[in-house]
Amino acid sequence: MSGLGEPQWLTADERSAWLALTGLLVRLPGALDNQLERDSHLSFFEYMVLAMLAEQEDQTLRMSALAELTNGSLSRLSHVVRRLENQGLVVRETCQEDRRATNAILTATGRERVETAAPGHVRRARELVVDAVAPDDLATFGKVAWQILDRLGGWRDA
Repeated sequence: MSGLGEPQWLTADERSAWLALTGLLVRLPGALDNQLERDSHLSFFEYMVLAMLAEQEDQTLRMSALAELTNGSLSRLSHVVRRLENQGLVVRETCQEDRRATNAILTATGRERVETAAPGHVRRARELVVDAVAPDDLATFGKVAWQILDRLGGWRDA
């Protein structure tokens, strides 16, 4: 035993909330992936990479910033960007301000792909999440999700 003593076991209400959250974490990504793969031949993570780049005025982000925005590791992002690069959707270049860093840049083909994918993705996100709960509950859910992401070292678009 590690000497930390008896764990503080979950109450019935805490356990119920925890099981709901873990169910959501397991099932929602697959539902989002299925729609995007079927309609746009993109995974959810690939879509997020393209979407985060598309939101930038110059369609460019440092790989480290892109990893943070997509909640992915640099290693995972690097593999995904390589696949997107092979499809002509993204290019990578050395960052001019910091030669040690690499920028990911959305191509015109990548922008077209994400713009084509976005309506179906937004419909699915609305169907599964946004329209499934009352606006006040959605706001509370967002607040709670940010609190958890902050504990995980997540980013906040403030």
